[in-house]
Amino acid sequence: MDKSRIQLEILGLSESQTQTGAYALVLGESDGRRRLPIIIGNFEAQAIAIELEGMKPSRPLTHDIFKTFADTFEIGVKEVIIYNLVEGIFFAKLICTRADGEDVEIDTRTSDGIALAVRFKCPIYTYEFILGSAGIILEDEEIEALTSDEEGEKISILETPEYASMNLEDLEIELEKAISEEDYEKATILRDEIQKRK
Repeated sequence: MDKSRIQLEILGLSESQTQTGAYALVLGESDGRRRLPIIIGNFEAQAIAIELEGMKPSRPLTHDIFKTFADTFEIGVKEVIIYNLVEGIFFAKLICTRADGEDVEIDTRTSDGIALAVRFKCPIYTYEFILGSAGIILEDEEIEALTSDEEGEKISILETPEYASMNLEDLEIELEKAISEEDYEKATILRDEIQKRK
């Protein structure tokens, strides 16, 4: 079993074509063409997207609380490692650093690990044997197709055409309302629609 470590980057996030209510998170090796698609749940997809897109919820999400808790008690997350794959299920762990400098490993679901990795701005790794068995080679155009709609626009996590007819001022009012009501799915869609107009 080849235990060579490979760094991964987040390449895309889109609705799963095979599982209703799930999302496909596409990770890619930093220095190669192989991609690792992972099916994750709606909550984790939102948690990853909100952080990647720089949105600030009015009250913290679970992963934000974990980050604040860790910062308060001087616990760092150095890296996230996707270390095993059993019957289609990925296993991951957080490599954490305590205030005294000692490293500690904590098991995590892969989706939660990645949601924390984007908050701690730490690298994500996997091993060659995992990428060798579950990785696929996608060209840039195929990744674009996976995370874009038919017109080539980037897919929002929950894309909907209902806001297309609203003017910019109304969209911004709706965005403020969605954030205050903690409806981050709606806020993400509205923010994307506003950015398209600008």
